[in-house]
Amino acid sequence: MARSPQKRADTNADLPAWIKPQLCQLVKEAPSGQDWAHELKFDGYRIHARIDRTNVRLLTRTGLDWTEKYPTLAAALRTLSVRQAYLDGELCGVRPDGVTSFALIQSAADRRGRSDLVYFVFDLLYIDRQDLMPLPLSSRKARLAALLGRRADAIRYSDHQIGQGQAFHRHACQLGLEGIVSKRLDAGYSPGQRGLWLKTKCLNREEFVVVGWTDPEGSRPFIGALLLGYYRPDGRLVYAGRVGSGMRADQLADLWKRLLPLQTDKMLLDAAPPRATRFGSPLVLSRVHWVRPELVVEVTYLTWTDDGLLRQVVYEGLREDKPARDVTRPIAATETVAAGRKL
Repeated sequence: MARSPQKRADTNADLPAWIKPQLCQLVKEAPSGQDWAHELKFDGYRIHARIDRTNVRLLTRTGLDWTEKYPTLAAALRTLSVRQAYLDGELCGVRPDGVTSFALIQSAADRRGRSDLVYFVFDLLYIDRQDLMPLPLSSRKARLAALLGRRADAIRYSDHQIGQGQAFHRHACQLGLEGIVSKRLDAGYSPGQRGLWLKTKCLNREEFVVVGWTDPEGSRPFIGALLLGYYRPDGRLVYAGRVGSGMRADQLADLWKRLLPLQTDKMLLDAAPPRATRFGSPLVLSRVHWVRPELVVEVTYLTWTDDGLLRQVVYEGLREDKPARDVTRPIAATETVAAGRKL
């Protein structure tokens, strides 16, 4: 059998301005086999760090420049012993017990310069004239570990386990984590692609577009509940349900201020929400404040009902790093993935 050509890094490459992130496919069960590296799934913002000597830029998954939002992290990246590099990772708030928290990073974003955020780096795509994307993940992570060492400050190497994906996932869930990400060790970095990276979740947690809000009742200020939706592949905007739990008073005020300029007299959903469901109070459509679908929020939920609505929904925070048109309903792959093959 002919041996496949050895993958090599381009050793005369220019530092990219921005690289579209490689994405994950949601699956129900983590893959098995020694061809997979399993990492913890962090609960924060996907951030690329572009280092060009003293010039550091923090880029979101859509290429937005967020350097000014997190100057402390940019300063920490300038201390790395490298002239040029391009890193992929997740910027997170970390609770005292070591668990990442999306709520913490949201509050940190409101107070610039906070030093209690951690940038967990899981990939190295470029370093000092070398494009590493064609290399297998195992080689890229070895180079990354050598660059970062075992730091315990604002920049940390995201370690991994090889094999035993299902046991690794169970352990992550027992610790109260969001889930794991499994990656093919022999694969290069594929911008924008899914399938080589798989995510297995412990919680049902996703992003949705805000399509309207209801008035509050009693002593609750500003907003009663947010009406949520998502886009189908054909472009139709579909109603997904409501969320009213989990929002602090300051978050209600912030959401209200953001939603007011988006108000519209026209409902932009493909079909009107049901006025009554098996779960929750009836929805009075005449009292809904409809908005243009521009604001994206993240929620946790128990399950989807048979009629396609979210059940037991809790608000987690705003997702300013994701365009509304990219919000679709995630469906876990039904195939069992083992040793790199779908059976």
